[in-house]
Amino acid sequence: MIVQIFLDTYEVFIFAAVLTLRLTMTSLLIGIIIGLIMAFFRISKNKWLNKVAMVYIGLIRGTPLIVQIAILYFGIASIITLSQFWAGALALAIHSGAYIAEIFRGSIQSIDRGQMEAAQSLGMTYPLAMRRIVLPQAFKFSIPSLGNQFIIGLKDSSLVAYVGMADLWGSGLSEAASNYRQLDTYIVVGFYYFILVMLFTYLLRKLETRLDIDS
Repeated sequence: MIVQIFLDTYEVFIFAAVLTLRLTMTSLLIGIIIGLIMAFFRISKNKWLNKVAMVYIGLIRGTPLIVQIAILYFGIASIITLSQFWAGALALAIHSGAYIAEIFRGSIQSIDRGQMEAAQSLGMTYPLAMRRIVLPQAFKFSIPSLGNQFIIGLKDSSLVAYVGMADLWGSGLSEAASNYRQLDTYIVVGFYYFILVMLFTYLLRKLETRLDIDS
């Protein structure tokens, strides 16, 4: 029966898998931007920027992702209209941004301060030294952790099904409701998630090997 369900639903689930990847990639890109900004706030000597980052990270890490998705989709909808895709993508981005901020903060602070001091002694401004010297190294060191965060985000994206989005899990719920074979259908959905995770893990390992990262 599992094989039959796989053959009957592969077109639906392939479309849903592509949507899941789009959602995950969009949220990751936005999350990286948010995380980088918050990482700079965290290492800033400005106490107000530091507090903003700490409050943001604390709130996001202290509340469930499903609550954040619901607030964006149902709460903000009274102010602006968000599609299911963008409500899910923004919620995932804001959620992952808190964790990415800590990844970047740790990577930036792991770079020897002597490199920044040497760059400034050569006449570089702090922003220029950060952009040319520190950030390239910090980003390289953060790739394994960012890859893990991507995989977590890929699996967390299943929660957007609860605002009606037809991602992998949402499509799986619909198929299970129509064929009355819940267990078999969920196993098929799990297989698609597993393939996506294994594919990305392979690509991540290739990237780490190419950049000679000791993860």
